[in-house]
Amino acid sequence: MSGAPAARSADAVGPYADRICVLLNPAAGQDEPKRLRRLLGGAFAARGAAIDILATERAGHAAELAARAAALGYRAVCAVGGDGTVAEAATGLAGTAVPLAVVPRGTANQVAQNLGIPLGVEAAVEVAVHGQAIPIDLGMVGDRSFALVAGAGFDAAVMASATRELKERWGFGAYVYAAVKEALSATPVPFHLEVDGRAMDVEAVTVMVANVGELFAAWLPLRLPLCPSPAREAWQDGLLDVVVLSPRRPVELARVLWRVTNRHFEGDERLLHFQAREVTITTEQPVPVQIDGDAAGTTPMTASVRSGALRVLVPPVRAGGVAP
Repeated sequence: MSGAPAARSADAVGPYADRICVLLNPAAGQDEPKRLRRLLGGAFAARGAAIDILATERAGHAAELAARAAALGYRAVCAVGGDGTVAEAATGLAGTAVPLAVVPRGTANQVAQNLGIPLGVEAAVEVAVHGQAIPIDLGMVGDRSFALVAGAGFDAAVMASATRELKERWGFGAYVYAAVKEALSATPVPFHLEVDGRAMDVEAVTVMVANVGELFAAWLPLRLPLCPSPAREAWQDGLLDVVVLSPRRPVELARVLWRVTNRHFEGDERLLHFQAREVTITTEQPVPVQIDGDAAGTTPMTASVRSGALRVLVPPVRAGGVAP
């Protein structure tokens, strides 16, 4: 094993300063909780890392546990679960010096894939113990943080259609099914946007507000960029990327998504991209909202960015500045 121990606050003292608080979502992915606990315990023990494992019990619990762990001065908090668990833990740690580690066990694992965190338990634990802590931005909707994307419209409808039952049965295929199902009935509706104080009216199928650079298909060689810049830069630019999709028919939606896949964000009125620090989305009729894949009511929605609000443990940078 190589690399220095995970970074921590310079003034971290007390009985928890050399321990990692592991937050386990037993409902995430398709792992059997007892087996996963054994894997985690063995992986951390093999690296000489002392841990306390706490299971989440309800929505929002990971945020509460992470905030408590930060107050107790833990060396790091490790979120074991999907992107929803990661987002909750990030909410609890935002603005603190305690870094977040990720052992991805969800369906999509977008945070891990964007930050180069391995998907396997052993390799992810290696990063949790010996990783490099870097600052990243967080999006905010109300008092809730999001690491990935908040959105209103088509994307929120897809997330709602990809139910827990479908994800347990089909994995990432649940999102594919939901996307096709919702695309058949998706039609543009009027949106009113307030973008850093400037008003904008658009007709759109969806408006996405992204903190992350790309979305990944779990078992396809496909990435969906949400900004023209490299993915890692999007986490640290102090801005949100706003993507407005306005296709009028399903075939146009496919064409627009193809343009996005190839980072062609200009030259098509059905696709708008811009950056902002704060965006408010309102509609005449309520439109579903999602935050990092979780249903979050309906419009209106206001999203803002907190620059460098979270420290995350990622694979150490090798000599020459190349990440593994």
